[in-house]
Amino acid sequence: MESLPHAMKDLSDRKWIYLKGFLFLLIGVVSAALVLLEMPTLRVAALLALMTWGFCRFYYFAFYVIEKYVDGRHRFSGLGSFVKYWFTRPR
Repeated sequence: MESLPHAMKDLSDRKWIYLKGFLFLLIGVVSAALVLLEMPTLRVAALLALMTWGFCRFYYFAFYVIEKYVDGRHRFSGLGSFVKYWFTRPR
């Protein structure tokens, strides 16, 4: 299979990195607000909070814990590269 050339370069400008991060935050806040507007119950709010906390902890695990404590030879560019590592790592 032929390799595709990179259409985009890595994001390196600090302003754009911050903007990207805040846009992700905005997506999360707006999505949570829309879910709570649809079903405004304490149970739904608690489940959204637990879901957010759990996904954040998994992200931390995938990008920090594996690199610092399990296998320092690997750095992941995204969750896809983490999944690839997980299924192809030596046992």
